[in-house]
Amino acid sequence: MAHLARLTADRSHLWWDNSLTPELRIAPGDTVELEVQDASGGQIARDDGADAVGRLDFAAVNPCTGPVYVEGAEPGDELVVTILDIATDRWGWTANIPGFGLLADDFPDPRLQISEVAGNVVRLPTGVEIAARPMIGTIGVAPRAAGQTPLLVPTEAGGNMDIPQLGVGARLHLPVRVAGALFSAGDNHAVQGDGEICGTGVETGATVRLQFDLVKDAGTAAPWYEHAARPAATDWVATTGIGPDLFAAAQAAARRGVELVARTGLEPIDAYLLLSLVGELRISEIVDAPNWVVSLHIPARHTAGARS
Repeated sequence: MAHLARLTADRSHLWWDNSLTPELRIAPGDTVELEVQDASGGQIARDDGADAVGRLDFAAVNPCTGPVYVEGAEPGDELVVTILDIATDRWGWTANIPGFGLLADDFPDPRLQISEVAGNVVRLPTGVEIAARPMIGTIGVAPRAAGQTPLLVPTEAGGNMDIPQLGVGARLHLPVRVAGALFSAGDNHAVQGDGEICGTGVETGATVRLQFDLVKDAGTAAPWYEHAARPAATDWVATTGIGPDLFAAAQAAARRGVELVARTGLEPIDAYLLLSLVGELRISEIVDAPNWVVSLHIPARHTAGARS
């Protein structure tokens, strides 16, 4: 009979490793509540300033709660994780971390924004309000390879994928690589845009409720997921980057987006952080060699009066 189990945030780890001792054992069909820390692992507090960003110990970021052992899961099976609920903390942080992010060379100085999360709204310290869209940034199972793999690096078994669509109602399919799957999750965001261009969303602690199912001998090669479409904004403005290098094209689209949003009166660094929360970075074309097209879609209300 299916039952509800729970793990608190102190039952966490800082790397993927298939030799970790399970913190919980469940059966297929069970539901689990995981309490997870924010991505800093408590290093950033609600009343901190930008100096806290410089003190971040990257060896301690992205703690994940788990691992959870799923009875009967064997290599070659598929673990199906349905996200039933995400209850975030009432505040979160977004940072520009020197040397990190799509436009790291453009914005070398630390910046920290503490936002309030109330109901379905995230209120940024710049006065901008955006719709909350809670999601799980790091979610996966232990990889096949022995040894420690950093949590910041996604693997063929999931991990720090930062997929905004992995919110309530989504169903994630993960390839089982080791006996029991050894599932873990963390790095919750109150909202994040596709691409997470500055390197952070609205990072927050949360309690997530998940249901686990198992498909035997599925032969799944990599994570895949089902999700509902995001409600469309009334209008969108999209910038482009075009060239033979996808990363450089993404940078070009992001720089143009920062310029458009900054025309509303925000400082460029704050425009950059906002685009990490609401921008949708997409590959629009990758078949007409030698140049590819990347576009950054921005809700038009954040570029009001900014059209050239």
